[in-house]
Amino acid sequence: MTKETIACIKEQLSKVTNAEDPRMLIWQEDERKGVQTAITACKRRLEKEAKEKERLHQMMVYERAEQSKGARIIAGIDEAGRGPLAGPVVAAACILPEGFLPVGLNDSKKMSEAARDHLYKLIVENCQVGVGIIHADEIDQINIYEAAKKAMHEAVLTLPNIPDHLLVDAMVIPGGFQQTSIIKGDAKSASIAAASIVAKVTRDRMMKEFASRYPGYGFEKNMGYGTPEHLHGLKKYGITPLHRKTFAPVKEMLR
Repeated sequence: MTKETIACIKEQLSKVTNAEDPRMLIWQEDERKGVQTAITACKRRLEKEAKEKERLHQMMVYERAEQSKGARIIAGIDEAGRGPLAGPVVAAACILPEGFLPVGLNDSKKMSEAARDHLYKLIVENCQVGVGIIHADEIDQINIYEAAKKAMHEAVLTLPNIPDHLLVDAMVIPGGFQQTSIIKGDAKSASIAAASIVAKVTRDRMMKEFASRYPGYGFEKNMGYGTPEHLHGLKKYGITPLHRKTFAPVKEMLR
């Protein structure tokens, strides 16, 4: 009986989804080094996939808890841009459909730009999404903490459906909503993680657009944070309408 080629076995191993697959027992008897290497790689992949599945399952613990209490529509809320010297604060609200748990869903700060962009596309195509944006002039009027809360509130109100319960990253949103505030919620709740991705990608894309309007500050790279390039631009070109005038060192320049 002719043995399967190593290439053929590798192709089949790439599609194995369970370590208990009966073909694995047959291939493990194959003494060829290429086959054994491929089996080892397959086992590593399956172990990694199992860990990711468990991580994602744990990220639904808050959602499951609220569902067990009768909540039908649960939204995760997060914001991006509280710390920069320039640009808006952006909040997002996300309602995940049943069974939507894409691989890699996580706190947006822990992901590469490419991974965020990939998941952003999946989220906006599959989920109910609302966005709230508060610009620099209003941030200066009401302070960044209140601006972040207002952006979150606006994000909830722009959702197609008003949620029964909110899962919020480390804040309490005004408006009488039933809600749970979760410290570091973007790493603990799938709904908040999705919102963190939408908020960050939305804001980053806005800052890249602003960079072409206000060159010399490096907004396309620093997203408005106080990097050396940004501070150099401030000294050389001055304050723009994007800058938060109540934030140091912009505030000091005005003096």
